[in-house]
Amino acid sequence: MTEILKTPHSVPLKLLWMSTPVGPLGSGLGGGVELTLTNLNQVLSQRGHQIQIVAPAGSVLPNISVIEIPGDPPPTAHTQMRDTPALISAGAVLPGMWNYARSHQHRFDLIVNFAYDWLPFYLTPFFQVPVAHFVSMGSLSKVMDWAIAQVVELFPSRIGFYTETQARTFKSSINHLSTEALSSGQILGSAIDLALYHYCSEPANCLAWLGRVSPEKGLEDAIAAAQATGIPLKIMGKLEDSAYWQQLQMDYPHAPVQYLGFLPTVDMQAELRCCRALLMTPRWVEAFGNVAIEALACGVPVIAYSRGGPREIVDPGRTGYLVSPDSVDGLIEAIAAIDQIDRRACREQAEVRYSLEALGDRFEVWFNQILSSMSPLDCG
Repeated sequence: MTEILKTPHSVPLKLLWMSTPVGPLGSGLGGGVELTLTNLNQVLSQRGHQIQIVAPAGSVLPNISVIEIPGDPPPTAHTQMRDTPALISAGAVLPGMWNYARSHQHRFDLIVNFAYDWLPFYLTPFFQVPVAHFVSMGSLSKVMDWAIAQVVELFPSRIGFYTETQARTFKSSINHLSTEALSSGQILGSAIDLALYHYCSEPANCLAWLGRVSPEKGLEDAIAAAQATGIPLKIMGKLEDSAYWQQLQMDYPHAPVQYLGFLPTVDMQAELRCCRALLMTPRWVEAFGNVAIEALACGVPVIAYSRGGPREIVDPGRTGYLVSPDSVDGLIEAIAAIDQIDRRACREQAEVRYSLEALGDRFEVWFNQILSSMSPLDCG
């Protein structure tokens, strides 16, 4: 991950977080966005920034003021086709969220959007207070490519990404965007509260898989590897696609797997830290892969497809292995070699690269760059 130079902590800011509309915070439907919001709130609140979040009704986030907006969630981006047009249904939650932001914008120094949806990007030029966008996925649709392109062209400093790999997916799909314009977006990475994850030096003979149970996550490959090796696989995460999960159970009736559900962090890491390795088997380009750094923080090596964000997280041969995408044989070979990895090195990598302090530094630098680059055009 490209490092952003650190500066002294910012003057305290009044920040409005705009959450993902796909589900209430705490439900697990928001995936990595929920973890990012929680961690950013923790570190930036400690530094004196005042934070308020707008999210769908029913949201729960520790130690933060949540403005709950009623309404229907949109379909998730990863379940749509690349050519699916942008639509807003009657009673949708996202317009209500952004109507709140418009009405209350002057109470804040900066609005930060975490929704992977075209509407916030389209509205950006019409706000008087600057709107920044933390892009949580790679290029998935033509509409989103177009929407992000509009912001990059007008306000290039206001786009942030998890990883360079994620950002490059937009370079290839938005042909009229210059490399210089897109590269001005910040590579911000992710982080976890290391105090919540406990190191385990002597694991049990089991493997782990974490994530939404949904086809693009490729769970069937992890199950196939567990079946081939005979090593039990613990599956943890939100059950998003029941039909997909039922099909996996029919396809692998004798695989040594155990589905533990969507667990709170304290329970999840208690299961994870006792595993020999975490398997990451995505079919798509993961923007980052927070589950990888959660595993590393527990001392658990990561075996991941060499695709997307995990390529920038796993240090091959030191903290895990990268294998050819969609290769179950590659997973099996890496599992056979997993005991060669020093679990202490995994924890050390998490401590150096993925602490909350490092995340707070990167986001503060980004916010300062946005506010210092304000011009009459930016002010509407």
